[in-house]
Amino acid sequence: MATDLAAYAINEALKAGSKYADVRLERSIGEMVVVKDGKVERAKSEEMHGLGLRVLLKTWGFASCTDLNKRSLRKTVAAAVSMGKSAQKTKPHTLSKIPVNRDTIITNIIKDPLDIPVEEKVELCLDGDGCARVDRFIKHTTTYIAWEKTQKLFMSSEGAEIMFQNTLTYCETFALAKRGAVVEYMDEMAGGSGGYEIIENFNLPEKAKNVGQRASKLAAAKTMPDKKTTVVLDQDLVALLCHEIIGHPSEADRVLGREAAWAGKAWWAGMIGKRIGSKLLNATDDPRVKGALGYYEYDDEGTPARRKELIRDGILNEHMHSRETAAEFGVIPNGNMRAQSFQYLPLIRMSNTFIEPGDFEKEELFEVKDGVYLKGQKIPSIDSRRYNFQISAKEAFQIKHGEITGPYRGASIVGVAPDFFNSVDAVGKDFEMRPVPNCGKGDPMQTIGVGNGGPHLRGVAMVAGVR
Repeated sequence: MATDLAAYAINEALKAGSKYADVRLERSIGEMVVVKDGKVERAKSEEMHGLGLRVLLKTWGFASCTDLNKRSLRKTVAAAVSMGKSAQKTKPHTLSKIPVNRDTIITNIIKDPLDIPVEEKVELCLDGDGCARVDRFIKHTTTYIAWEKTQKLFMSSEGAEIMFQNTLTYCETFALAKRGAVVEYMDEMAGGSGGYEIIENFNLPEKAKNVGQRASKLAAAKTMPDKKTTVVLDQDLVALLCHEIIGHPSEADRVLGREAAWAGKAWWAGMIGKRIGSKLLNATDDPRVKGALGYYEYDDEGTPARRKELIRDGILNEHMHSRETAAEFGVIPNGNMRAQSFQYLPLIRMSNTFIEPGDFEKEELFEVKDGVYLKGQKIPSIDSRRYNFQISAKEAFQIKHGEITGPYRGASIVGVAPDFFNSVDAVGKDFEMRPVPNCGKGDPMQTIGVGNGGPHLRGVAMVAGVR
């Protein structure tokens, strides 16, 4: 029945003059439990299904519907085709060729979140929230569990037919501490492609207690003085740096300037084959990392996912592409078109983007006379080209002759992307991936889950203390 509806929409679009058409037919079910300050704020489940149709005429047209019957589909086709015809004179859209695949992918889960009673999830969140309130300085706490199971059928007028079933599960614990006028917070999150086992392996009560203790201690800490120095970044901060300074500027629509009005540009436009960092810097985008939040085998154009070596030995190597931008660059499409749901057009998005591990033991990175160790990610501030950046860390520590003291609060790493990347002189072996469930892009805004990560990393940058 599902394939019949998708095929019907495609055939109607072709009859109406479309040069190309594709359909994403989706059904999803999800649940979220949120506990704030010891009280259940939300315990809800929702189910959604619908169809998104993309057509190519003079330009792209798109429409979606939730009423899955032929009458509704005809209206959807008419709306998409009308949009596709609406352009005046426009540059022809060229799509690079891709393999036409028929495939079914179902991700493995150990425990289906749907099988766990919501009462058990609520009790776990209440327990975790209570564990975070370690002393009187903790003023606010939040704990949540969320999951979504999606079944997506992609079909195209070229003959592709791909079914993808995936479950995304995540949880987070948060604590805010206040001592006098000083307010600090701490949080920890787990998430990925998988089932309820992700939440069980996270050990929410233990993590919540740790988060509360660190937040309370940090609120009583001194501030870090400003200085340009050697910096060691932990995996969490490296994940955010990679997301903002490598992942986003690697999206080919940014490189081409098409996202300039709202999402920004890329400082390394036109620099493929040129050095942008030290020889120790290697960065990759790989949708096929099983278990990561950005996992998939085909993107939302039906392009097979593949590993992309964005930066190799400090040299800018490739971008993330759609079929259209790949044609403009004269390269093979590499599978990075993604949409939040059937209700949106796909955009070029990162998947699992990370700095690859190096050869250094973690302890070796701290073998410096003077430096600062920055842990955890807070708020990024980056210019539109992703060139100048300031990213605040949750905790900072002084490094003196290999000894670490702290924590200090409110420190940020401040730098210019190529200067910092070229200063990297040590990359650890201790790789970790972090979930990012709410990466935003587009107009209207789409949020989507990605994975980011890396090992401990050492370079030189300005460290700015809190004002």
